[in-house]
Amino acid sequence: MPEEPNDTAAQTADAQAADATPEISELQKQRDDFYDRLLRKTAEFDNYRKRIDRERQQATETAAAELLEELLPLVDDLERALKADTGSDGAEAYRRGVELIHRHMLELLRKRGVHPLETLGMDFDPHFHQAVAHEAVPGARDGEIIEEFARGYMLGDRLLRPAMVKVAKA
Repeated sequence: MPEEPNDTAAQTADAQAADATPEISELQKQRDDFYDRLLRKTAEFDNYRKRIDRERQQATETAAAELLEELLPLVDDLERALKADTGSDGAEAYRRGVELIHRHMLELLRKRGVHPLETLGMDFDPHFHQAVAHEAVPGARDGEIIEEFARGYMLGDRLLRPAMVKVAKA
């Protein structure tokens, strides 16, 4: 009985499948290897991200702790000032104590790289100043800062707080 075309096609397909089986198994092996690598790299990256987050948190806490340790003597000074007798001569002593605490705080800020913005007589700059009032002042140029309500501060080149100022109008 002659072979039918479908039988020949089936035999050819079986032969090709037999030849392709090693290729398929090799591809499946590569796929599994790549998948395993992907899982490992994903886990490594996740661990790296968690470690960096922990280190960043620790660095932040360390910096905060160092600053807070430097602030504690100021708290002690303020507590002593609050306990001071404000009798007949106490008001002047109290003022000198507060001035001493103020100087100590400014020195601590200076050591940390914080410096105040100079504002009076300067031109208004919205990047460094917050205008809270305008006033027409004879002899002052338009946009000149004529009064400072709250001092602004910089940390290096970074603005910590803008200065609150009154600006002259023409």
